[in-house]
Amino acid sequence: MSIPSSAPAATPRVPEAVHRRRWLILGVLMFSLLIVVLDNSILNVAVKTIASPAPTGIGATQSELEWAINSYTLVFAGLLFTAGLLGDRIGRKKVLLAGILVFGIGSALAALSSSPGELITWRALMGFGAAFVMPATLAVLMNVFERDEQPKAIGIWAGSVGLGIAIGPITGGALLEHFWWGSIFLVNVPVVIVALVAMAVLVPDSKDPAPGRVDPLGVVLSIVGLVLLVYGIIRGGELASFTDVTVLAPLIGGLLVLAGFVLHEKRSTHPSIDISYFREPAFSAAVAAIALVFFALMGVTFFSAFYLQSVRGYTALESGLLILPLAAAQMVFAPRARLVVDRFGARAVCTVGMLLVAAGLAAFALFDAETPLWVLCLVFFVQGTGMAHIMPPVTVAVMQALPRERAGSGSAINNTFRQVGGALGVAVLGSVLSTVYRGDIEGHLDGVPAAARDVAGESIEATLGVAQKLGPAGKPLIAAANDAFIGAMHVTALGSAAVALIGAAVVAAFLPGRQAAQPKPHPAGPGRTPEATEVPARRS
Repeated sequence: MSIPSSAPAATPRVPEAVHRRRWLILGVLMFSLLIVVLDNSILNVAVKTIASPAPTGIGATQSELEWAINSYTLVFAGLLFTAGLLGDRIGRKKVLLAGILVFGIGSALAALSSSPGELITWRALMGFGAAFVMPATLAVLMNVFERDEQPKAIGIWAGSVGLGIAIGPITGGALLEHFWWGSIFLVNVPVVIVALVAMAVLVPDSKDPAPGRVDPLGVVLSIVGLVLLVYGIIRGGELASFTDVTVLAPLIGGLLVLAGFVLHEKRSTHPSIDISYFREPAFSAAVAAIALVFFALMGVTFFSAFYLQSVRGYTALESGLLILPLAAAQMVFAPRARLVVDRFGARAVCTVGMLLVAAGLAAFALFDAETPLWVLCLVFFVQGTGMAHIMPPVTVAVMQALPRERAGSGSAINNTFRQVGGALGVAVLGSVLSTVYRGDIEGHLDGVPAAARDVAGESIEATLGVAQKLGPAGKPLIAAANDAFIGAMHVTALGSAAVALIGAAVVAAFLPGRQAAQPKPHPAGPGRTPEATEVPARRS
């Protein structure tokens, strides 16, 4: 995916003024990305508080809490691809500024929500803004760094995700201990203001100089297909079943629409994305690895919050602090992953990374209510180390496969597979967790009033809520709930580890090894030029 040494691309393609401030620009991009990552991780520790009756929370039900998270995911995933295309066409800086502004407005409105319905609506608006932020940050990065520095910059960019994972729960826990629940959204507003000013001053604009004709049908098909697919995934997780007609209809519909999108793109003279890139084994393996690792990891992240807070009894802040080893490993190793790849090759590094993630996930199958804290920290560190050696190499593989002018499209592909994989992980593994838990806890609900029995079997939080209302008579139910959840967690963890092992097999089979680090460039697609023959540097 690198250009040949004989190609004229050795000539600097980034204007000198931009090149001199490239690291400052990267800092601004990381700051922008941090806002999006931070918001999701903050919300994960606040769900219990938001579910509380007013004035502590807004009395959101389990379903409403899920949709407060899922409305963001649905809009975000559905618009990612379109946002990348718009950035390539009208300018990535414009798209980035607009996305951050919309995200900030949505955050302020979410903080002032007086009902779960309002919160769900404003979370969807935040997802709309975030969809334009995430692909634009990576696309701008590809246009301010020369090719030889891109792996290092992408590693640092990926490390900022680890920073968000760490700061989010800790910040959320601290805010919830001292302020009302809306502060977890309001804190985004000053951060957005600083980001907007820094972007306006430092970040250069860039776009595809020859974008070709608009592909409106492709854009519509991509949005409709992704929204239907993600909605079906979310609905399946909500019902803990993928056989219900309300799950199968959008899932099948989404897959059919996306199949139509692929056929349309293959036949179009002005496609939104050149589908032939997926014929490259390394490119397809990279995007598959992104989807699989986030499928496995997001599912575990979902249930680990309940394990730490509901079973172990840690506060939101304490739970956030326990995630620090995972975040620290990503921040330390992700920027250095390129050095390991240079020595051993992407195939070996990503395979070992996937195996580390699988080992960390499988370790959850050994956890119980008394597992020492140092063991938890060690497992999180192993997971973070594995992630740090997967995401930078596969992101580099995806981004360097496409011409720089199509960086927005490449970033959108990268983030779409990541988001869909993560949503699928939460839905599928969440369904497994819910099904196993319900099966185990039902035999312990004999003493629960009939009216509350169905609710008590929904989740560990629901069971504990009913047990608390029973007073001293509910203590045996609390113990049974903890045991049932741990048993369900063991099954789910093994399923997650199996998915990570599939990812290891994919990258071991198809990613390039050390000797294959300089393959031929991808032939030009319709309306494109290979990076090796692109015009020299653009000048301000």
